[in-house]
Amino acid sequence: MKNKRGGNLRDNFAAMAWAIKKFFGYYPVLAPLAMACILFSSIVAAVPNFFIVQKVLHGAERWMQSGDWAAARGEILPYIYMLIGVYVLSICSQTLETQLMAVMTQGFLDKMRREIFNGMQDLPIRFFDSNKTGDIMSYFTNDIDTMRQLVSQSLPSLIRSGAVVLAVFFVMLYSSVWMTLVLLLGVAAMFYVAKTVGGGSAKYFMQQQKAVAAMEGFAQESMNGQKVIKVFCHEEQSIRDFDAVNEELYRVGYKANAYASMLGPIISNIGNILYVSLALVGGVLILSGVPNLSLSGNVFDVAVLVPFLSKARQFTGNVNQLSQQINSIVMAGAGAQRILSLVNEKPEEDEGYVTLVNVKENPDGTLTETTEHTGKWAWRHPHQADGSVTYTPLRGDVRLTNVDFAYVEGKDVLHDVSVYAEPGQKVAFVGATGAGKTTITNLINRFYDIADGKIRYDGININKIKKDDLRRSLGLVLQDTNLFTGTVMDNIRYGRLDASDADCRRAARLAGADDFIRRLPEGYDTMLLNNGANLSQGQRQLIAIARAAVADPPVMILDEATSSIDTRTEAIVQRGMDELMKGRTVFVIAHRLSTVMNSDVIMVLDHGRIIERGSHEALIAAKGTYYQLYTGAFELE
Repeated sequence: MKNKRGGNLRDNFAAMAWAIKKFFGYYPVLAPLAMACILFSSIVAAVPNFFIVQKVLHGAERWMQSGDWAAARGEILPYIYMLIGVYVLSICSQTLETQLMAVMTQGFLDKMRREIFNGMQDLPIRFFDSNKTGDIMSYFTNDIDTMRQLVSQSLPSLIRSGAVVLAVFFVMLYSSVWMTLVLLLGVAAMFYVAKTVGGGSAKYFMQQQKAVAAMEGFAQESMNGQKVIKVFCHEEQSIRDFDAVNEELYRVGYKANAYASMLGPIISNIGNILYVSLALVGGVLILSGVPNLSLSGNVFDVAVLVPFLSKARQFTGNVNQLSQQINSIVMAGAGAQRILSLVNEKPEEDEGYVTLVNVKENPDGTLTETTEHTGKWAWRHPHQADGSVTYTPLRGDVRLTNVDFAYVEGKDVLHDVSVYAEPGQKVAFVGATGAGKTTITNLINRFYDIADGKIRYDGININKIKKDDLRRSLGLVLQDTNLFTGTVMDNIRYGRLDASDADCRRAARLAGADDFIRRLPEGYDTMLLNNGANLSQGQRQLIAIARAAVADPPVMILDEATSSIDTRTEAIVQRGMDELMKGRTVFVIAHRLSTVMNSDVIMVLDHGRIIERGSHEALIAAKGTYYQLYTGAFELE
């Protein structure tokens, strides 16, 4: 069954069932124990007092007739003591249940967040490129909170009210079949209303979850771009755009809660009408002397009618409670449906089996794998054919041969691209924005897989290399710097977690960052927050370069690494980077041609094709596109 906007209610409830299954999977002992406590306390509230009160009433009636309390006491007091004991057990059961639910609810959210976050680490870059950050954050906040409501409120209420409804129904059926049939007519009306009104609210609650995610995504995007908004005086347009997103959230939220608010009063008033109807029908049955049809065999009189009406009130009250849970259940299902869609996202595939290992060189020149940190690395290549293992020294030889690639099928970004980077070479890519420069480095990292051609690393097809090991051998400095909450030292050490403080300082000096870091209030222990907002863009970039330096990889990828650094600072960084690049294969992407002039090979890209290649001098002599760029402007537009 689909709503008007395509939301599938069946998927919604399937997602809710998945969440409940997860809950019981996390707590296979405690969860059933808590549910048993709920059932026990619910049944105690519904069944024992009905029969015990009847026994007490009959005993009291005989006492009133005989006037002999001594004789009646032996019949009345045991049932009163039994009722007190049952209620004491019920209190203990409820106390245990509330404590268990408090522990399990928070534990469930903790485990779900961990599972979601851990799963996200395995998702391909494509997922993060195609989803807003705020929308992704909504999984951890709004959507996960709906699941908290499900396990802590809706599920216990469903079990509690459902148990009471069933227990009371059988008690009433035991007392009088005629009266129970009248009750069922009212219950049918209640469920019809619950289905009609609740179905409407369910549709809009699912839309509300999506609207909340859209609103959070827009708000997050606006906060990150606040400087741009102010510089271009875009405040009024941003307000209008936000109003449009917020208006949609208001619209679906209003309709969802309008339906939900109607449901309770309607069900409650149907229950009141049903109560009056039962009283009238019961009075007519007593006055007309209609034989009572019941399992108890009791004559239908006031002693049966009064407890029956009490149970009817309890029955309709719990039916109302059940109907009230429909909305929170559907909301939880909508949140669970979004989380389930995230959990079901296809993780990044990694069919590689070649790994990067520490090795030591034997006197005869062969390599042996070792657990010691020798500073020498090799590719461990197991051969399935004969079970042998070979070790290929990590040199940094990267070759792309006739590579084609498209982010979207049918719209090629790279066409027949071939790049040969020998160990120690510096290869530069230049070209207009969108020419495909960054795409090439994304393919070397296997953030995306090629459509055709081959990429080999030290002679090994990179599809055979495990992605973690491949990326461990590559250093990457991006134009957009990401610093994490922590100290400056922590952010540099991010490049290699086992690096010592001395290693981090050495890397900072190499990158030209040591001087400004020591002038910070607490030096290397200065805390960075909000992506290093208390640093200049150039300072953040220097820390990112130091982070790559401490990793000490054989291959470096510098994607506009000095674009945010002024000319004076660039000269300092360039000296450090020249030291860093010695003996390494380096891929450089730059708009400023001054940063690529000393490259061994410069490749000019245009619309995904390499149209020129050669050294700076050779390309100038050829007087082609590179010559025009160099003589026309030092920066590509």
